Amino acid sequence: MADDSRDFEPSMDAADLYREDLYTDRRVGTIRVLTPIKTDGSTDPARPVSYLGQAQIMTNAGMLPISFEIEAATLAEAVQKFGTGAKIALEETVRELQEMRRQQASGLVIPDAGTASQILGSGGPPRGGKIQF
Repeated sequence: MADDSRDFEPSMDAADLYREDLYTDRRVGTIRVLTPIKTDGSTDPARPVSYLGQAQIMTNAGMLPISFEIEAATLAEAVQKFGTGAKIALEETVRELQEMRRQQASGLVIPDAGTASQILGSGGPPRGGKIQF
């Protein structure tokens, strides 16, 4: 088996650099502000600033981290929209978890009648194409 890790050369995209600032109220969550920068460290006004909200919700299974993008033009607007964004992200996360549970529950493999009779020991191999009682 070939070791592909020796061929991997990580490199950063100089045209897609961001400065990351973190803001928190130390109670509800954090807002990550990603400011686009040039390779010299100066702000790149040609690209938009991104605001990302992060919070943790307590569940029966422990803390559930949620992350979401906040559509905002300023930090003040991102702070104002944080609660709504967190609620929407939580609802989407709950829906995804319910869908995963549903898929897991429907993933049960139910053998056909012939295989079931073999497993249960009620006879030899299934007979092809005939109705059996």
